[in-house]
Amino acid sequence: MIQESTTFLSRLEQRWQQGHFVCVGLDPEYERLPAVAREGRTLEDALIFFACELIDATADLVCAYKPNSAFYEAYGDVGLRALAKIISYCKTTYPEIPIILDAKRADIGNTNLGYVKSSFDLLQADAITVHPYLGKEALDPFLKRQDKGIIVLAKTSNPGSGEFQDLLVGEQKEPLYQVVARNVARYWNNNGNCALVVGATYPAELKRVREIVGDLPLLIPGIGAQGGDVAATVKAGQDSRGWGMIINSSRAIIYASGSADFAQAARNATSSLRTEINQHRN
Repeated sequence: MIQESTTFLSRLEQRWQQGHFVCVGLDPEYERLPAVAREGRTLEDALIFFACELIDATADLVCAYKPNSAFYEAYGDVGLRALAKIISYCKTTYPEIPIILDAKRADIGNTNLGYVKSSFDLLQADAITVHPYLGKEALDPFLKRQDKGIIVLAKTSNPGSGEFQDLLVGEQKEPLYQVVARNVARYWNNNGNCALVVGATYPAELKRVREIVGDLPLLIPGIGAQGGDVAATVKAGQDSRGWGMIINSSRAIIYASGSADFAQAARNATSSLRTEINQHRN
């Protein structure tokens, strides 16, 4: 039996109750790190220092952190070690804050067992993003993990997302992203551990998904560098309690300054976004 206080959703709700809806994307590019993070440090140590300073500066303002695995995999073993140490630091120092591994995994069921082990058991992530394309049956190894969050791509924030996601399908001739949202809410969420990805760059679609899925959590990328509007996002994305949103910002926060004050600048940017979100909540 999973203790309620240890699940991804329960910890997320505790953060929402405190007015925390910002998710900081920990997506470092070594060339963009401030000199104070790079000088005198190995690549691995620079990545760790940068992320941990950001975590320390913003931990009292966020609902979650979201490292994208690609930014670490790009540096090979060094990057993967850094990712593991960053997650470990956050979970040890701020155990109340969930970690979302943005890895967008999906494969046939047997292969997914490996992804589950690496993401949840080795890296100790609290949630992971996954593709729905292979269907519920293939993703069952993820869905069975009652304590973890399984965050399914529905309507992504990139300009070309409509190529497949907006295709009209089924007897009702509705967009594919709506079918994904409905199936996840109705048929995949037996363990109460599912959420959906819907981009802030598509507020009308975000509103429609919220109508379809009720109070299911939504991970909402696209605020900041991608140009998503905060007011429109909150109006469309909040659930019946004024909660339900994991509003991600990466570059606009972590690169708020390229100087020695980068952590304080990230805190200021996070605080400003938090305030703006709460101003528009019901």
